[in-house]
Amino acid sequence: MDLTGQVALITGAGSGIGAATARRMAKAGAAVALVGRTRLSLQRVAEEVEASAGRALAIEADVSKASQIDLAVARTVERFGKLDTVVSNAGIQLHDHDLPIHELTEEIWDQTHATNLKGTFLTCRAGIRQLLKQGNGGSVIIVSSVTALVGVAPQNPAYTASKGGLISFGRALAVQYAAQGIRVNVVCPGALEATPDFELLPDPQARERRLIPQIPLGRLGRFEEIAPIITFLASSEASYQTGSVILVDGGLTAR
Repeated sequence: MDLTGQVALITGAGSGIGAATARRMAKAGAAVALVGRTRLSLQRVAEEVEASAGRALAIEADVSKASQIDLAVARTVERFGKLDTVVSNAGIQLHDHDLPIHELTEEIWDQTHATNLKGTFLTCRAGIRQLLKQGNGGSVIIVSSVTALVGVAPQNPAYTASKGGLISFGRALAVQYAAQGIRVNVVCPGALEATPDFELLPDPQARERRLIPQIPLGRLGRFEEIAPIITFLASSEASYQTGSVILVDGGLTAR
């Protein structure tokens, strides 16, 4: 998977799937713009990339704010000259507040969707505007979740609904922009070693005990096992791949 000469913007890049994807894409030759809300973690990933002879730019931004993600795209193009791939990965999972709906507040519902669904809309809008301006096509990868397809997180309805919306959104974009050479695909990771906002889990061990028996491979996944799939979708080897929903779940949904 050769990304030499490409430029990728990755949201939620300070940790987890985003950080692993940044490292993997940089290894494949891409310059990476790392977008997130925590400057220190972004800078740490950027330094890792640059220590391996890669090119990276850390951009502090909140994807739920249109002006901030628009500026992040502009800064990426200013630094690297263009944009080829957008990875919309930023997401939150407010475990201890995202409760069954008879207990769920509007505030937590809105907060979850502001990042997960609206943030993806704003990220894709800013990225696709730039890709259309350049006129050379490109790739958009949206990171959803296995929770969009099966009820493995019924205790978190706001998160589940937001991730479900990303599949329909991504497939609509794929059809809308195929004629302009812009490919849009959705990746649905399964249960990983750490979820978004893992520190909010009231009982991480209980989560493992509940999930592992449901996974045919018998373990939780790793961030580094999602990053190559995203990198592939950004590469020319995926030139006929658009509108896809790709599961990386250790067989969880095959049961």
